[in-house]
Amino acid sequence: MLRKFLFKRKSLLKNRRELELKLGVKIRNEKYFLEALTHRSALSFPSAGSRNSNERLEFLGDAVLNLLVAEILFDEFPELDEGQMTRLRSLLVNQHALAEKAVSLDLSSFLIMSNSAQQAIERGYETIISDAIEAVIAAVYLDGGIKAAKKFVRNKVMPSELQTGKELVRGLDKNFKSALLELAQARALGPPKYTLLKEEGPDHDRTFTVEVLISDTPRGSGSGKTKKAAEQAAAEQAYESLRNEVR
Repeated sequence: MLRKFLFKRKSLLKNRRELELKLGVKIRNEKYFLEALTHRSALSFPSAGSRNSNERLEFLGDAVLNLLVAEILFDEFPELDEGQMTRLRSLLVNQHALAEKAVSLDLSSFLIMSNSAQQAIERGYETIISDAIEAVIAAVYLDGGIKAAKKFVRNKVMPSELQTGKELVRGLDKNFKSALLELAQARALGPPKYTLLKEEGPDHDRTFTVEVLISDTPRGSGSGKTKKAAEQAAAEQAYESLRNEVR
C-alpha cells in the first residue's frame, strides 16, 4: 500500500504539466496543489506527499468560489436582483455540479487517497471530488491570485452553467409550469404532463428535450441543460400557445 502512495506522489510531480493543462493554470508553488489533492485518508501514510489534507483548502475554496460566482453572476445578469442571483447561484453551484466538473477535469486521477476513498468515488460518492475541486480553487487563488482564480472558475467550473443560467433566468420571474397548470385548469383541460423525449451529450454536459401534453395533445417542447430548464421552456411555449388560442 505504501508503495502505491509513493508512486502517486511521484506521478503528481511527473504529471505536473498534465495537471496544468487540465486546469488551464500555470503552477508556481506546487505545495498548494499537492495539499489540495491530498484526501485525509492518505495522511496515515508518511510518504503520501502533503502533511495536511485538503480540508483547510476546501474551506477557503468554498469562500473564494462563492465570491467569484457572485461576481460573475453580477456581471453576466444585470437584470437580476439580489434574491434572484442568490437563487440562481444555488441552482448552478452545488455539490453535484462541482462533482461533475471534477469528473470532467479527471481530477480523481490526480487525487492522493486510500483505496476505500477511490472505491467510494467509483460508487458515485460525490463529496470527495466536490471538496477536492474547491480545494483546487483555493490552490489556484493562493498560487496565482484572485484573477487566476476567477479565470479558472469562469473557464473551467462555470462555462456550461452560465448557459444554463440564461435558460433558467426566464423562469425566475415567471414560473411557466405553474402558469400553464393554472391556465389549463381554468379551461378544464386537465393538468399538463411532461415527457422526456431525449438526452444528448456527455454526462457532464447533458442537453434534455421535454414535451408537454395537455389532454394528451402535444402543446409545446423545449430543451435545456437540466430537466427543470427544459420543462420550463416547454411550458413557456405551451402557455403562450394556449393563451393565444381563441376559445
